[in-house]
Amino acid sequence: MALDNQTTQEINNIIISQLESSLGQTIPILPKAFIRVLSKVLGGVFVILYKYGGWMFLQIFVKTASINETVINGITVAPLIAWGRLIGVGDPVKATNAELEIQITVENQVGTLQSNSQLVNSDNGVTYITIGDVLLNAPTVTATIKAVSDQSDGGGAGSIGNLEIGDTVTFANPLPNVSRDTVVTSQLVTASDAETPDEYRQRVIDRFQKRPQGGAYADYEIWGEEPVGIINVYPYTGSPGIVNVYAEATPESSGDPDGYPTTAQLQEVSDSIEFDLNGLASRRPANSFVNVLSITRVQFNIEIFGLNVDDEATVKSNIQAGLEEYFLNAEPYIPGLSILPRKDIITSAGVASVIIDIVSSAGGVFSSVQITKDGDTIPSTIYALDEGEKAKVGTITYA
Repeated sequence: MALDNQTTQEINNIIISQLESSLGQTIPILPKAFIRVLSKVLGGVFVILYKYGGWMFLQIFVKTASINETVINGITVAPLIAWGRLIGVGDPVKATNAELEIQITVENQVGTLQSNSQLVNSDNGVTYITIGDVLLNAPTVTATIKAVSDQSDGGGAGSIGNLEIGDTVTFANPLPNVSRDTVVTSQLVTASDAETPDEYRQRVIDRFQKRPQGGAYADYEIWGEEPVGIINVYPYTGSPGIVNVYAEATPESSGDPDGYPTTAQLQEVSDSIEFDLNGLASRRPANSFVNVLSITRVQFNIEIFGLNVDDEATVKSNIQAGLEEYFLNAEPYIPGLSILPRKDIITSAGVASVIIDIVSSAGGVFSSVQITKDGDTIPSTIYALDEGEKAKVGTITYA
């Protein structure tokens, strides 16, 4: 049974009709007639109740619950976050701030560079401050800086604050005894963006579908994905008493376009599997040894034959984007953990279907497609991603 929300006018007409039926007479059509004014007011009240009741109904399901804060009877609640706290996921992960090490050229070796000295990177518009006082007692000295603000009022948090080694950061105001320009020598803390509402919602859904079970595959996935920047964890049973856990990080947090975690991130995953939020070793079963490893990327090259379409440049761009999404969505299949449909199977038919949708929507055609991996042609049957493997598109050529 479907419940359709009535409009204010529809409810007004229903009230008028019911009153006319009960009173046995026609209500005057004058717009200021008492009954007609009353019916419009009541219609507005009922519409508000309809919408409020419908909103309340949506909050009982994780998939439709709102993440925005709402005040009800003086109590502020964000329904989706309340679900997350109830199931043990906690709040959405907040953005982190980048910390970098810079090299400062000392023009006059005297005095101290004060803590909280401000620097700016002209490319990203982020403001940084120095952490701790630095003695100016050498031709060059090293200081640690932290991102604290940006042009979008984000407090400098997120991947926007990350810089590459060799980038220039400039003191906001000229300071005595030091050159104004400094050079980044290392990234101490790689910042990551805040968790989006969709990412948080999926994490809550995953926890409902995969409850902790004292050392099952689902537990390793839940524990391993808690550190900031880790988006996927794939656990496998290795030799007796050994669990191999493959981790994938966001490119922003790891600084690697393929999502290979940094050494520090792998250690964070290992610690998260071992220790709970209170620092107690209450997670990993005592008789298991855990190897935390990085995922690997399998590259597939695509050759498309006989492409015939009017706007070739746009279609090729769309094919590139479509195939990148197709391969990046592929992931290993772990029985008892992965949710169907399977995403580990790479087929020429699957690749062709992506191209067909793009080319046909542009009114074009192509004759065939060939996939190669490491120089070997992938047959029309299947290629299944192996333990810890993920896919990516390599070169796309047109014959």
